[in-house]
Amino acid sequence: MKSIKILLLLFVTFSFLTAQNQESVWVVDKAHTKIGFAVTHLLISEVEGYFKDFDIKVITNRDDFENAKIDFTAKVESIFTDNEKRDDHLRSDDFFNVEKFPEMKFVSKSFKKVGKNKYKLIGDLTIRDVTKQVTLDVVYNGTVKDPWGNLKAGFNVTGQLNRFDYGLKWNALTELGGAVVDKIVKLRIHVELTKQS
Repeated sequence: MKSIKILLLLFVTFSFLTAQNQESVWVVDKAHTKIGFAVTHLLISEVEGYFKDFDIKVITNRDDFENAKIDFTAKVESIFTDNEKRDDHLRSDDFFNVEKFPEMKFVSKSFKKVGKNKYKLIGDLTIRDVTKQVTLDVVYNGTVKDPWGNLKAGFNVTGQLNRFDYGLKWNALTELGGAVVDKIVKLRIHVELTKQS
């Protein structure tokens, strides 16, 4: 009898640990995701834009996504600011040089919970073959099932980076000496994921 209890306890413990360590794969719902940014223009206003062609994959073994592994890529040619001339300039060597460097990439290093539904995401961002570590603020909006039975998770991601760090160095000045386009890029990202497995 004692042996049966020990075996049962071992089985329950093994089952619990297996369930805890089981990885889930989440993929981006592109119809409900926006990889957006904003840059100050002429010191007085903002220009907003986003990338149309991108992919995100998340692997996690926790319901709250802590310690999740996150991979992101975007085709920089897909940049859109609602102005064709400006978008062509952004695709040129003054900025992204999409012919030589067609993709930007982000690979997470850590995803840590710092408060209720709040996280710090740290990872390596590569633009124009320059890789720098960035820290982003993430709000986890929760997980729900849609009307078709798909499990969905939503996040808001914010942060900023210095475009000069990545070789996007075009820097015309105004008559007052300020930059036409600020060096600081604000990230405003809204993500919806679908559980794949």
